[in-house]
Amino acid sequence: MFFDIGPLELVALIILAVLIFGPDKLPKMIQDVSRTIRKIREFSDSAKEDIRSELGPEFKDFEFEDLNPKTFVRKHVLDKDELGLKEIRNGFDLRKEMAEVTDAVHGREEDAPPPAAPASPSSPTGGPDLLKKRERPAADERPPFDPDAT
Repeated sequence: MFFDIGPLELVALIILAVLIFGPDKLPKMIQDVSRTIRKIREFSDSAKEDIRSELGPEFKDFEFEDLNPKTFVRKHVLDKDELGLKEIRNGFDLRKEMAEVTDAVHGREEDAPPPAAPASPSSPTGGPDLLKKRERPAADERPPFDPDAT
């Protein structure tokens, strides 16, 4: 509960509590707060037990922490690998799959190494130089049309 409070902050809170409530009332306040926390915990535990008893014997191992979606998925999907999901997940090599698709699109053989792209004057890597400004088309010339962009 207090994992993110450092020792210096705890000392500051204690000093602040002594200044606000005074040394005479502070022990009584601590007792009242601890009693209230204990009653809240008892109420919560009894409510959990009532819900478990109402659900029946098939939910005897039910934990309320399982209602958190992350915990539910981790417990029921990732830990129990009844369907072989880990094997399926590890069987996919997306880089290899994508390389095969691009080779098929470009009509290359699978065993042949990819041909080297010719170097264009605009870029040393062979691709278009995206940092270079494009030339403006003539006034009567229409800009290129890309049907996929519309």
